[in-house]
Amino acid sequence: MDIRKIKKLIELIEDSDVEHLEIKEGEESIKITRRGAPAAAAPVTHAQAPLTAAAPSSAPTPAESHAPPSLPTINSPMVGTFYRSPTPESAAFVEVGQTVKSGDVLCIVEAMKMMNQIEADRDGTISEVLVENGAPVEFDQPLFSIS
Repeated sequence: MDIRKIKKLIELIEDSDVEHLEIKEGEESIKITRRGAPAAAAPVTHAQAPLTAAAPSSAPTPAESHAPPSLPTINSPMVGTFYRSPTPESAAFVEVGQTVKSGDVLCIVEAMKMMNQIEADRDGTISEVLVENGAPVEFDQPLFSIS
């Protein structure tokens, strides 16, 4: 099942009163259950390995208050958990002051137990990291300011 379809389903559930949705597509199925206000998803592949999605957080997002309006930002393409490095023991993908090129990996956003590498969409220098390591992020939330 395509990840874009799953993301769209989660968004639709968040914006509706539906509490439970289950869809089967061939050997794959997805089950989305709403628990209270935030939605949680548990897709199941043909191997029947359950996966869960990070639920949207109601915590304030420091990114909105830190990003200078004049600097462009790299935003999260999905809801998930922000990680600066591939493993807890590894160095961060990028640091403040580091020059990056379009396509360079900046971080990982974990969504539904899938590690999604977020790449720079432009050349520039990392001006600020706007999210703490391990913090939940929302769709289109600024992650980095880049100059």
